[in-house]
Amino acid sequence: MASLLDPEARGRVILVGAGPGDPGLLTLRAVDALRQADIVVHDGLIDMRVLDYAPPSAQRISVAKKRDRHTLPQDAINALIIAHVKAGSVVVRLKGGDPFVFGRGGEEVEAVRAAGLPVEVIPGVSSALGCAAEAMLPLTHRDWSSAVSFVAGTCKGLSEQNWAGLAGQGRTLVIYMGVTTATAIADKLIADGVSPGMPVAVLERGTLEGSRAMRTLLADLGDMVAREKVLSPAIIVVGEVVLLSDAENRLAAIAAQAERQVQMTEDEA
Repeated sequence: MASLLDPEARGRVILVGAGPGDPGLLTLRAVDALRQADIVVHDGLIDMRVLDYAPPSAQRISVAKKRDRHTLPQDAINALIIAHVKAGSVVVRLKGGDPFVFGRGGEEVEAVRAAGLPVEVIPGVSSALGCAAEAMLPLTHRDWSSAVSFVAGTCKGLSEQNWAGLAGQGRTLVIYMGVTTATAIADKLIADGVSPGMPVAVLERGTLEGSRAMRTLLADLGDMVAREKVLSPAIIVVGEVVLLSDAENRLAAIAAQAERQVQMTEDEA
């Protein structure tokens, strides 16, 4: 491997989408890229089995990010990648889902290009698509929804985002990173005119072990997330297409439980 001090030494960067979790959803090109890697710089949500496609000699570097707790800030990640490429390494930047869907892939491409280094992007199955497919939830449907929008639930302040017209009859809204702001999301959409009775699904750990698909009504979204102790990663889907999915109706389950308790009380009396 060339020295960092050699200004002529040039490797390359490959931004790879690892998909929503299940290694079986990697693309053939993603696997090929991993097999070429000298360095794998990966997100925290990557299934460790995905890393097995890289050579045993490849260095694996985690740059895991959690809400308000980053292993490295984005600028430091960019600098890390660039340093290894200048050393002549093939650097695979492995990102959950697709690099260009809420993955900061655009920022990393800009940084690498600004350094005058070669970069390639290999798309991946986005988290929304993978989780929805597992739950048999069509994001568009000729009879139910002719438009789908993707937004971030925590992106430079929820209140600053304009979601007007993105949710409602005939439309599907997919929300990434919305678990911690679920109540505020519901309030925001209802204030924008979306019916409190609009179906909504929460797809937790989609395609991974322990995944759950649950549905309720928009007015109950925040309460359901709290009741079910939903944890990230999770995708929120708002729209009538939710009714076509296999997601468990948690509001109906609670109602049935309450009815049974009333019946038991009446029987005891």
